[in-house]
Amino acid sequence: MSDNPTLDVIFSRSSYRGSYQGEEILRKDLVRILEAGIAAPSGCNRQTTSFIAVDDKRLVDEIKKIFPNPSCQTAPAFIVVLTQQIASVDGRSYHVQDYGAAMENMLLAIQSMGYHTCWYEGGVRAHAKEIAALLGVPDELDLVCLLPVGIAAEKVIPAKNKKPFSERAWFNGYGASQYF
Repeated sequence: MSDNPTLDVIFSRSSYRGSYQGEEILRKDLVRILEAGIAAPSGCNRQTTSFIAVDDKRLVDEIKKIFPNPSCQTAPAFIVVLTQQIASVDGRSYHVQDYGAAMENMLLAIQSMGYHTCWYEGGVRAHAKEIAALLGVPDELDLVCLLPVGIAAEKVIPAKNKKPFSERAWFNGYGASQYF
């Protein structure tokens, strides 16, 4: 632990793919997690990302049927991430960057609150239309990510080893080796 709690959360966060305890997630905690997502920056402030917290047991169970990923089957709640391609002033849409920033904010909020999750994007895309229909998502929005949220029932495995700093970050030029 350092004297910087924000960095402590960043460096301790890992994706959790185990079972969850049966405890419900407090609604006020889900609100705070969603607020963290909303607080993320967005390209040209287009705010292309929106969210649905799912804590109704019937809907949670339906999502589990639609997306039968083993590590989601005991989750007491989900956060569904939606995006919309909206052009910025330069004509490009930054929706992918927008939801990426929002997801990271929520991942860190979840970690800091004592919950666990894993960012599901690629695998959930094949089930996106069905989950979106279940939740009444308008056609102009794309369901892009799913976060199961809960308290870990199993040992949390620390983040996988990252490549060394010297292989991924430099000062004053690509591959420069001096940083201190």
